Amino acid sequence: MAINNRVLCVDDEQNVLDGYKRNLRKRYDLHAAVGPEEGLKALRTEGPFAVVISDYAMPGMNGVDFLAQARKIAPETIRMMLTGFANMDNTLAAINEGNIFRFLTKPCEPDALARALDEGLEQYRLKRMEKELLEQTLFGSVRVMSQILSLVNPTAFSSTSRIKFYVKHLANELKQTGVWRFELAAMLCQLGCVTLPPETLSRLFSAQPLSPNEMEIFDKHPAIAAELLENIPRLDVISKMIAGQNNNWSKADRELPDDVAILGSQMLHVALDYDRLSLGRPITAAIDIMRQRGNIYHPRILDAMATIEHVERRMEIRTLKVAQVGVFMVSDEEVKTCNGVLLMTAGQEVSKPVLERLRSFSRTVGVVEPIRMRVPL
Repeated sequence: MAINNRVLCVDDEQNVLDGYKRNLRKRYDLHAAVGPEEGLKALRTEGPFAVVISDYAMPGMNGVDFLAQARKIAPETIRMMLTGFANMDNTLAAINEGNIFRFLTKPCEPDALARALDEGLEQYRLKRMEKELLEQTLFGSVRVMSQILSLVNPTAFSSTSRIKFYVKHLANELKQTGVWRFELAAMLCQLGCVTLPPETLSRLFSAQPLSPNEMEIFDKHPAIAAELLENIPRLDVISKMIAGQNNNWSKADRELPDDVAILGSQMLHVALDYDRLSLGRPITAAIDIMRQRGNIYHPRILDAMATIEHVERRMEIRTLKVAQVGVFMVSDEEVKTCNGVLLMTAGQEVSKPVLERLRSFSRTVGVVEPIRMRVPL
């Protein structure tokens, strides 16, 4: 992880900012912003910063309000306040609303300020390390689990890689941070399908109609998956995304929901329905069907899904032997052994475990060849 020692100093007095530069620029990658509005702009356009330190008394927006806004824009940045108006009310407001790391009073000696900044940089480093460890550990564990499930039950979990691809595309199009959370939800959203009968799964993923009884069983699978996940530490938001993946969006406005769990569930809803409707249909036809269903999808998310066309066309169909198949290719038809065992469903991405399984069966009982595969360009 690259070390970030970028510090943003915010004050409405230029001479104070000049003093920061004189005393601190040799120790830190120092950036200055005159006033709160310029500070917020810097956080949006010039970040990330490891630490932001703000004056309290500024025109238009005091330091408490500024740091509260800064927290929304850059939640990982460590926040500090330096003020000449120290009292208990200001201190409590800054801690509660801005969630500051240090509250310093003027005049503050350069060495004391530098020590506080060093502590802030260390806190930022620790937060980043914990976040990256969490993301990598969770993501790696879920990826292994989803790969195993795709081997054990290719019908239920063959779409995992596609759903993850769609959701990642949506998150990027909608300019969301923490994309890994949405990807994790996509990788686990079919977990409840382990309770569905094989024949129901086959009909579902081949776009055949389900009976009322089968539909009732299928409708329960998000709640089952959420229940399995909700007690796992740090997966509570992921669990809520999955639980709401079939919920319709009935509002008319185009604002994205502030609740990340609701946003994630709506992204899953669009990605899952698109995946089922796009089987055997042109991309534009699937999107048109979704638009004709009324306001059951969030309009901005559906608009973002429509741009997937430009991404999906970067593949071509080739007819290959098993020995020519490689990872990241996508099956364009069912792949079976010579004695009828299903190894891959149409649309399943080839992972390393799947490739090893194909080669193993090819050497033993044999695989029906050639295989139509979609190959990334």
